[in-house]
Amino acid sequence: MRSPSSDVIVVGAGPVGLMAAGELAGAGIRCTVLERRAEESNLTRAFAVHARTLEQLDARGVADELVRRGQPLDAIQIFGRLRLDLSRLPSRFPFLLVIPQYHTEQVLEERAAALGVEVVRGAEVTGLRQDADGVDVDVRARDGDGATDTRRAAFVIGADGVRSAIRTALGMPFPGRSVLRSVMLADVKFAEPPEEILTVSSTRAGLSFVAPFGDGWYRIIAWDRHRQLPDDAPVTLDEVRDIVRRTRGTDYGMHDARWMSRFHSDERQVAQYRAGRVFLAGDAAHVHSPAGGMGMNAGMQDSANLGWKVAAAVHGWAPPDLLDSYQAERHPVGRAVLRTSGGMLRAGIIGAAPLRAIRNAAGSVAFRLGPVTARAADTISGLGIAYPAERGAHPLTGRRAPDVALEGGRLYEALRSQRFVLVAPAAGWADVARPWSDRADTVVAAAVDRPLMLVRPDGYVAWASDRASAERRPSALAAALERWCGQPAAEPVTAAARSGPGD
Repeated sequence: MRSPSSDVIVVGAGPVGLMAAGELAGAGIRCTVLERRAEESNLTRAFAVHARTLEQLDARGVADELVRRGQPLDAIQIFGRLRLDLSRLPSRFPFLLVIPQYHTEQVLEERAAALGVEVVRGAEVTGLRQDADGVDVDVRARDGDGATDTRRAAFVIGADGVRSAIRTALGMPFPGRSVLRSVMLADVKFAEPPEEILTVSSTRAGLSFVAPFGDGWYRIIAWDRHRQLPDDAPVTLDEVRDIVRRTRGTDYGMHDARWMSRFHSDERQVAQYRAGRVFLAGDAAHVHSPAGGMGMNAGMQDSANLGWKVAAAVHGWAPPDLLDSYQAERHPVGRAVLRTSGGMLRAGIIGAAPLRAIRNAAGSVAFRLGPVTARAADTISGLGIAYPAERGAHPLTGRRAPDVALEGGRLYEALRSQRFVLVAPAAGWADVARPWSDRADTVVAAAVDRPLMLVRPDGYVAWASDRASAERRPSALAAALERWCGQPAAEPVTAAARSGPGD
């Protein structure tokens, strides 16, 4: 039996899939989410939302609600005295937000539902086939009689985690390896709470990590070097309490665990994020160590990058290479997150005391250097992510757009239209952009010395130019609009556009 078609099917109702669904629906795309779980799960591994992810959620109007539910922390304490200060991040969100993953999912699902996304739970994908016009997805109901039907869509996004059914159906290898076994997770309460800061401690015994949720609960990630059990071995509170005590000198009077789990940490990445009309995002494409809390954020940023591009393809105006740019832009980011989180993990599990002393001393020296700490903060927060730019492009091209002040608002509020935004020093530039007015909005910067910026729906700069250069060559903006927004609508460019905008 074939069910009614959607423009796009997203497989997986975690943060990555729900983010993708919201991006698509907000751009006017009919979207269905298929989730294998029949009911929502309260179990949660991810616990942190970084500044860049919050900025992209701000561009959709939901960041403030997420911050309201979580605990902002402006520093990370690493290996004793090493402190990474996040308070100077050049962002509206100069902190790490500690929040259970299920709260993030709730906020994203509320947005998706408001936009008309259909979430089908208890729907297990068993196979797919694609042709030149679309993709057929075989779906088996996990309740009732287990009937199977086929759903049709123009595109499919696999956001269904490390055991991705979509990746398996595509026959894609997932190369990499397991790097750490028997990692324990627990949410607990403390009789003697520590300072409200995210801290990592490492000794010869193992590793422990503590993060406050801000509501009396704390997330524990712990690893005992001398006790390596399989993933399905039960976790006891005494076991968690013991390794925390041996790595920190105290267990803080740990009690009342609301859930505990054990897992192994993998480092894996597929070679290609795209196979025809099917895309992979999040853990289906790349999986990392929990160090730095970057995995879920990388996946949500995959969705922010991919959503508007797939929407452009469905609407029919996507330039020829736009869908391929997902691989070109996001695969290197996934590889960098693997490298960064893997390096942090390996530094944390050093066993020999002399090597730990060298690690701490080297880190202490490095963290006294402003450029080093700024780069580390940019890397972990995601603010430093930049996409490839053509030779000779303006330095802003490919980088995250700063949330500049506009006449009557700010840039990330303007991005809530989910369209391109042209940030101009004067209103006359709207004439150049008019043929693309169905895809791009023109706004005026509050400061007249701002460069001209064409900002993508995901908050990255597609093209930029200093004002003087732009006024000499207004055709460069038209070329950039065609490069990123496709062929213009059937409307002639005005004489004002040909001669260059004025004030």
